[in-house]
Amino acid sequence: MKTTLRSLVLPFLLAAAASQAAPPVFEDSIAQRTLACTACHGKEGRAASDGYYPRIAGKPAGYLYHQLLNFRDNRRHYGLMTQMVDPLSDAYLLEIAQYFAQLDLSYPAPQPSSAPAQVLRRGQQLVTQGDAARQIPACAQCHGAALTGVAPNIPGLLGLPRDYLNAQLGAWRTGQRRAHAPDCMATVARQLSPEDVSAATAWLAAQPLPANPHPATALPALQPGAQAIACGSAP
Repeated sequence: MKTTLRSLVLPFLLAAAASQAAPPVFEDSIAQRTLACTACHGKEGRAASDGYYPRIAGKPAGYLYHQLLNFRDNRRHYGLMTQMVDPLSDAYLLEIAQYFAQLDLSYPAPQPSSAPAQVLRRGQQLVTQGDAARQIPACAQCHGAALTGVAPNIPGLLGLPRDYLNAQLGAWRTGQRRAHAPDCMATVARQLSPEDVSAATAWLAAQPLPANPHPATALPALQPGAQAIACGSAP
């Protein structure tokens, strides 16, 4: 019985001694300190699989920075994010944004859409051309011709789960998500019907990333008849 007890206890004693002799090394780096972010946003910020947390890797630094400020200053509402960033300084939030912005990581293939063909056609029209009769601008007018965003302040729309896109447009429509005035996204989102939102997000979520998935450096030229939009969050 003594031999059996010793054989059970000895490995634990050896492990405890080893842990005291060689404590784990803490890597004091921005990658280590942002593990709290990747716990929800997926490995290296590539996005989680549940559809509710967006990809943050490779997004424009200005956009990421302003969203962190928006969570901290109650223009966006998600309790966990607010609690995480509330004690952090502007300089530290900028450091976090710049870290994730410089990550150049591959995107997963999009999942095929089950939406009817006519819904996808409507979504493509809204995203790429807008609806002039209803004064709805094309998403591509601000988010770039390739829909990969425009540095430094406008995010891409590709590579995002449909559930996330629906949730954010819904938040803009109801005032749960806000930005600096003039709040252009709130204005656009309220011009969209629920059917418009569903069509646009169904088409966007099914699109592959182009060969160059990086944000553009300048806004595309306005389409004939389109009007420039004043955006307080993306001057």
